[in-house]
Amino acid sequence: MPQAGIHAMVGMATRKWTGAREWLLLGAILGSITPDLDNLAVAVATLTGGATEGLHRTFTHSIFFIAVAVAVFYVIGTLKKDARWTNLGYGLGLGILLHILVDLVIWFNGVYMFWPLGGEIGLWKEYPAGLEWFYKFNEQASEFLFFGIYLWALGSWALKFGTDGEFLGKLRFWMWFEFALFAIFFILLLAGKTFAIISGGLYLVSILMAFFVTIRMRKTLEAA
Repeated sequence: MPQAGIHAMVGMATRKWTGAREWLLLGAILGSITPDLDNLAVAVATLTGGATEGLHRTFTHSIFFIAVAVAVFYVIGTLKKDARWTNLGYGLGLGILLHILVDLVIWFNGVYMFWPLGGEIGLWKEYPAGLEWFYKFNEQASEFLFFGIYLWALGSWALKFGTDGEFLGKLRFWMWFEFALFAIFFILLLAGKTFAIISGGLYLVSILMAFFVTIRMRKTLEAA
């Protein structure tokens, strides 16, 4: 992290540069979300008692991951003779790069940008003293707030462009679900209660939901 919803909205902002190339914006948003799917590996390791070191902000946050994503979809696009798949790969590469840069700028942990060749790169050496509560807020509450805002932004686009109308009911359900989770965990945090495992599990559900909702609403993204 930082918040995957922020990353997704950064991906949405690339619409100014992606133009009318089909699936390019879709790829940029998916690429902005994808690196933090490595938290699934962290969760599996945690539940099975394995080591979590080196699972987060390594391969999926590496420039080599960008190269692999672009190359794989370039080959698929060439074989299928369908430029959309190539555009998707370029978009993924752009989104992953933006994700890495945002992590470097607004998060306090570093990124293994040149994994497996180099060490951790970070603009912040450590989390500033006295901001432990802010750290917990980011880890256990604000994730859900920004997921909700991202879904609201998608819904706003759908209403503006008249697309994916049949899906808006489900989108609103997930949006309010995310806002409700934010309210619940924020209140618990104010009360001095922390539920890292529960919030972490719901975070994984949320990031997978955001990933698949983005794919489901590709018509809206193409119209943007």
